[in-house]
Amino acid sequence: MTGTPEAPALRYVKDGAIAWIVADNPTRMNALTSAMWQALPSHIETATADKDVRVIILRGAGTKAFSAGADISEFETARTGDAAKSYDAINDAAFNALISCPKPTIAMIHGFCLGGGLGVALCCDLRIADDASQFAIPAAKLGIGYNARWVRPILSAVPPARAKELLFTGRRFRSPEAEAMGLVTRLVASAELEPTTRALAAEISENAPLSVAAAKRVIDEIVRHPETPDMVALDDIVGTCFASEDYAEGRRAFLEKRKPQFTGR
Repeated sequence: MTGTPEAPALRYVKDGAIAWIVADNPTRMNALTSAMWQALPSHIETATADKDVRVIILRGAGTKAFSAGADISEFETARTGDAAKSYDAINDAAFNALISCPKPTIAMIHGFCLGGGLGVALCCDLRIADDASQFAIPAAKLGIGYNARWVRPILSAVPPARAKELLFTGRRFRSPEAEAMGLVTRLVASAELEPTTRALAAEISENAPLSVAAAKRVIDEIVRHPETPDMVALDDIVGTCFASEDYAEGRRAFLEKRKPQFTGR
C-alpha cells in the first residue's frame, strides 16, 4: 500500500470484507491535498454501497504518518480570502461523509496524526494507534480559526477542557497521553498495529451488519442529541434487526452450535 510520490492520492483498496482508504503522499507525511479531501466522500460512498464491505479502515501509506493534515503548500492560494470558505466546505464534506457513514470505521494510526489528519481520525468510530504516534491540532500556531463544525468530533472523544488544551496550545501529544485523554481507543506496539487492526475489523465483520449499524446509529444519535434523541427512528432500526433474516440465522446457529453466516438481510 505504498504510493507514488509524484502522484499524491487518496486510494481505495478492497480486501475481502475490509475497504482500505489510504492517504498516499508519503514524501509530505501523507498530507491531504484538496483532491484527496474531495475524494474521501466518494470512497465512503463506494464502501457503503458495496454489500461485501463490512468495515472501513483509514490509514496512511508507509509507517511514518497517518497524515500530517492539510497540505500547507496549498494554503497560500486555497486558504486565503474567499477561497478559504470553499476549502472549508471541501473539508466539511469529507468529515461529514465519515461521520454519517453507516458502516463501522477504524483509523489505523502510524506515527504523525496532525491537524486535519487528526480531524479525520476523530470522525472514525475507533482509533487504533502505535506507540510511536503523535497527535496535535496546530491551528493556533498557524493563525487558523478552527471551524466550529469540526469541534464536535473532538468533544465526542475528549472532555471540553482537553479539547481546549488541544486547540489553545497546538502542541503535540505523544501516544500514552493521547490514550489517557481519549484521543486513542487502543494503543499497541508498532509491529502489532496492522495485525491488531485487521483482527478487530475481522471480529466486527463476522457479526450481523444490521446489528452493528443499529448500534452505531443508536450511540451516535444519543451522543449528538442526549436530551432529545429520535427514539421512534431508533426503535425502528432495532425492530429491523429483529425482523431480519440474520436474526433467524443467529438463532439457528446458536441452537445448532455453529458459527452464524450473516448476509446483512
